[in-house]
Amino acid sequence: MNMRTFREIFVSKLFLIFAFCLVFSSCKKEEDILYGVKGVEVFPQGADKGKVKSPEQFLSILYANLFQQALPSNQLVQLSRLVQSIGDKDVAYEIIISNFMNRPDVILPTNEEMREDIEAFIEDTYKRFFVRPPSEIEKVYFINYLENNQDVTPELVFFAFALSEEYRIY
Repeated sequence: MNMRTFREIFVSKLFLIFAFCLVFSSCKKEEDILYGVKGVEVFPQGADKGKVKSPEQFLSILYANLFQQALPSNQLVQLSRLVQSIGDKDVAYEIIISNFMNRPDVILPTNEEMREDIEAFIEDTYKRFFVRPPSEIEKVYFINYLENNQDVTPELVFFAFALSEEYRIY
């Protein structure tokens, strides 16, 4: 019986020593791996824009973007009064943009020019309206959209950009 007790004690102590070694050999502090990547603050495109354009600013910039010349002051006064007289500015801007798009002297690329190089058209349109280049996701989205929707014309794209929320802020 003494031998059995000795053996049980030996086996239990051996098991404890093995478990102790296993626990302490397997628990190691993780090393911090540094790859030399610099921290960068990421902001969405146009995040630094915060002020809403006044009706006069909006109309002047819109006219310059569509006609590549300054809006005459008498027309600016008339259009500003129009915007102020209508309660819903969105409706007023939509009517004015539609009116501008129907004029023969508006400077638009042709549908063929847009379809020849969609990527260049998108980049030019973003720079023209938002004064910034498009992000990659915006570029991919518009390329896919314009390739899959052959009935979309440059006039519709310009109309959409002019009505966008980003176009109203600076």
